[in-house]
Amino acid sequence: MKVSVFGLGYVGLSNALLLGQHEEVVAYDIVESKINKLSKKESTLDDKEIIEFLSEDSANVTFTNDFEAAVNHGKYLIIATPTDYNEETHHFDTSTIENVIEKALEIRPDATFLIKSTIPVNYVGKLKEKYQTKNIIFSPEFLREGRALYDNLYPSRIVIGEVSERAEELAEMFKRGAHKENVATLLMNETEAEAVKLFSNTYLALRVAYFNELDTYAESNGLDTKKIIEGMGYDPRIGNYYNNPSFGYGGYCLPKDTKQVKAEFLGVPEELMTAIVGANNTRKEFITNQVLARKPKTVGIYRLTMKAGSDNFRYSAIHDIIRMLEESGTKVIIFEPRLKETIYHGIDVESDFELFNMRADVIVANRMDEILKTVEDKVYTRDLYERD
Repeated sequence: MKVSVFGLGYVGLSNALLLGQHEEVVAYDIVESKINKLSKKESTLDDKEIIEFLSEDSANVTFTNDFEAAVNHGKYLIIATPTDYNEETHHFDTSTIENVIEKALEIRPDATFLIKSTIPVNYVGKLKEKYQTKNIIFSPEFLREGRALYDNLYPSRIVIGEVSERAEELAEMFKRGAHKENVATLLMNETEAEAVKLFSNTYLALRVAYFNELDTYAESNGLDTKKIIEGMGYDPRIGNYYNNPSFGYGGYCLPKDTKQVKAEFLGVPEELMTAIVGANNTRKEFITNQVLARKPKTVGIYRLTMKAGSDNFRYSAIHDIIRMLEESGTKVIIFEPRLKETIYHGIDVESDFELFNMRADVIVANRMDEILKTVEDKVYTRDLYERD
């Protein structure tokens, strides 16, 4: 099948490579440097499977910045452009999706779109009405940053927001690319599919917030968090997974999706959705106060990434902690190998770890690393399992 993909972040690139194993894929992005790099089989993302697929040429994917060619190629046009949360409108900014659809319809009025970007509930219905077409379908993705292609190759489920023959065709297309047998496939109405995505991520945020608050209680009362979590985890209803305390949930998906779910409840009774968002802010304040309790003159921030194995700084919890530390009058320095500059948002970046260690009174690390174990007495972290 001929497929075109628009937007080559984690979602778009992993889908292009997944489908390129069996389909003929053209992958478009507006950033020319990204296309040039991908065309040379060099990954633009820190993702093990993506790097391997590109280097081994495991997928039949043509990368291009020719929008018209991409539109004319595919039977299905997959949209995987970013939808950031707008704090002023309290809504996802879906303009990137609409931009693709509007431009594509001018070229091909009969084009069929499959949206993979995260969207509000009832969004597809509004698009169909706005553009007077029935050819817009939503299929949520359930991917981890840094393991996006792996999660596509071994999917937990495939959800298509339409009950039709073409929805079955789309589901089969994704199953063809999967390396996992007997993948659960669900066809449902578009609004339910939209809700599945948002409520799934909100539940994950809830779980992060829950174990973080447990850890806040334990640290405040001198208890061993790890022992408590271990004692809970043997209950199969709870499980020993996704339970490693952190400075707060971050990254591209959870912060914006939880806020969108909260906004969806306008006029609907709720307490929990608001609490999930609030709990994350409270956790970051607690972490900041614990660091300040050590009375450091200079705090060293070890890595800006949101979690281990990620190259993403976006919405990382550490950014708010840095802001609160600076507001308290504490000097902050950063060690982040991914930064080329020596100043990041007005803060010194130290590229030499030994110099970084010498300058910092306390080293704050959301996730432990081998190098930190040599200076463990100086490190403040809540990472118990060195994962997640």
